[in-house]
Amino acid sequence: MIRPAPVFAFLVLASTWSVRADDPPATIRVATWNVEWFFDDFKPDNRSDLAKEQSAPSRDEYDWKKNQLARVIAALEPDIIALQEVEDRDILFELTKELESVHQLKYRYAFIDGFDFSTEQDVGMLYRSGLAEYSRREQTAEQATSGQHYSLGKHLFARFQWGRGDDSQELLVCTSHFRAAPDQEALRIRQARLLHEWVGPLAEKGDNVILLGDFNSEHDADTTVPVTDIGTLQGLGSASTADDFTLLNRGLPAELRVTHLGGKQYDLILASPALTVDDPVKKDLVFNRIISRPDLVIVGERDTDHFNRYYQIPREQRDISDHYPVMAEFLVK
Repeated sequence: MIRPAPVFAFLVLASTWSVRADDPPATIRVATWNVEWFFDDFKPDNRSDLAKEQSAPSRDEYDWKKNQLARVIAALEPDIIALQEVEDRDILFELTKELESVHQLKYRYAFIDGFDFSTEQDVGMLYRSGLAEYSRREQTAEQATSGQHYSLGKHLFARFQWGRGDDSQELLVCTSHFRAAPDQEALRIRQARLLHEWVGPLAEKGDNVILLGDFNSEHDADTTVPVTDIGTLQGLGSASTADDFTLLNRGLPAELRVTHLGGKQYDLILASPALTVDDPVKKDLVFNRIISRPDLVIVGERDTDHFNRYYQIPREQRDISDHYPVMAEFLVK
């Protein structure tokens, strides 16, 4: 029998808790980046052949990848960054050590093992301050048997809180990595429906919620069709508009909306209504701008045959990932 995960109760109870929160920053920058098979060179802990094949071929190559990821993150300086296609918590720890020792940036990480056993890829977050707690959530028995939902094998919820009293700011961030392949949209729609059922009520009651990650949608950011995977995730098919998420990528110039080497717009940031409207009577988080930085990832000329010979490409010509980081900035005002 599939049971709902009780750890998710914090979404209802969090606002009543009394905790000592970090001081609120003037701006909060939230980023997402699929770092493409960030696996170390130790293969005995990998079970799938695919994971073993895609792991770094040597410690030296793994260190190069880790150092390059740290370089890109240091250039962005996000307060929170969601990463997809990471192997485990150990490499996130090592990435934070690189950021601290080389770039003098202190990050911590959040990670929970997922259930993608075919690739062994997972998702995680790095953050600089404010984390109150993090969790996963699973389907209820009713959702699992309805045929309308599909589990999110790779996802993570993190609740952040800064300040106390009137200066308090809360933010729920969920990163996920949807099923890939153009012919899998029907399954992605079911994943999107599940995720929106979890967060839609929070958006409707005015909570600050961000959805971000690699959604693998074949549709571009201008799509407003409710029955697509992204339209479903936004909540465009629901009866209410109060739970509709804004796809922030629409604020990017057309040439920067592509976030993948193959010309796709896979990597997205979506915000609940509370984050896009300034409350005139109190300080709140308000969306300011969104950026995409392919220039930090593409090294020289764009790679050819990147997917089949990544570690065979000379380092001075090797693109760091097949995805580009996207970051949204929110002001506290």
